[in-house]
Amino acid sequence: MSTPNSLSALRLTEWTSCGGCAAKWGASLLSDLVSDLPQSTDPSLVVGLAPFDDAAVYRVSDDVAMVSTTDFFPPLVDDPGDFGAIAAANACSDVFAMGASVVMAINVAAFPEDFPREAIAAIFAAGAAVVAEAGGTVAGGHTIRNPEPIYGLAVQGVVHPDRVLRKSGAKPGDVVVLSKPLGTGLSLAAASRDEQSAAISGMKTVNRQASELLVAAGQSVHAVTDVTGYGLAGHGWEVAQRSGVRLVIQTSEIEMYPGVLRVAAEGARTGGDPRNREYVEGHIEITADDARAAVCFDPQTSGGLLASVEPDLADDLLNHGFWRVGEIEAGAPGIVLA
Repeated sequence: MSTPNSLSALRLTEWTSCGGCAAKWGASLLSDLVSDLPQSTDPSLVVGLAPFDDAAVYRVSDDVAMVSTTDFFPPLVDDPGDFGAIAAANACSDVFAMGASVVMAINVAAFPEDFPREAIAAIFAAGAAVVAEAGGTVAGGHTIRNPEPIYGLAVQGVVHPDRVLRKSGAKPGDVVVLSKPLGTGLSLAAASRDEQSAAISGMKTVNRQASELLVAAGQSVHAVTDVTGYGLAGHGWEVAQRSGVRLVIQTSEIEMYPGVLRVAAEGARTGGDPRNREYVEGHIEITADDARAAVCFDPQTSGGLLASVEPDLADDLLNHGFWRVGEIEAGAPGIVLA
């Protein structure tokens, strides 16, 4: 979706103080807040807050469960079309991480009163196009006034209640794979404009194909999540903690967007880096060099699907757009950046 020429001079990032999934609250604080919320006693709630996962899942019938999630944030790129597409791909990702199909989405938006209407139209149009690519339809929304622009969606999907993919279930001997390169935060913070274009293209890519590959593999897939604001280390720790295993990330095998390792070695860091380090403190061992470790703590926006799978399946997934990032070992729950 291209942006009208009349908006070519607009810079969305000048309207906001932080953008993308880096705008999320720290995982430690959010976990504390969620733990204080009342827990549901509804037996039809397959996945809720105890424990939370990438999306909520509610059983509608013996064969159908509804998957529901929402995600929104301020702009992290300047182009309205790119922003709308990235926000939509990111919002749909949680549905795909649960092994579900996207069916419908509702816009969640806030803009300053003097924000260009053409930009809002471009954001909405790009978001709708990505939702359609994901298999769904934008069926409504809600927009309010706000000093900073914000856009995202509440997304609904469907899945068989017995085929929900979860963060838990990783087993010793599994290979851990990821469907997108890492480094979106570092790229947008310090990489060249040409290098950033690759990261922007990756963020606009929906995780539908990656999810369908995992769903088709059935019992060979043991745990799945998507890598977003808590970085590879934070989301990897959630898989390790829920599964009762040790996740060893081989940082030399990580695929990164162009320029990311260079800017990390030069000392570039994002605001989410220290929060993500705090989240895994006491549960992580780091033997990797500082630059590669920083990529693992980098907050991702619209990142890939992280899956713990049987070794034979991993070989097949590597031929279909996934990259190997590590393996699962027996031991106390924890994560290693090697």
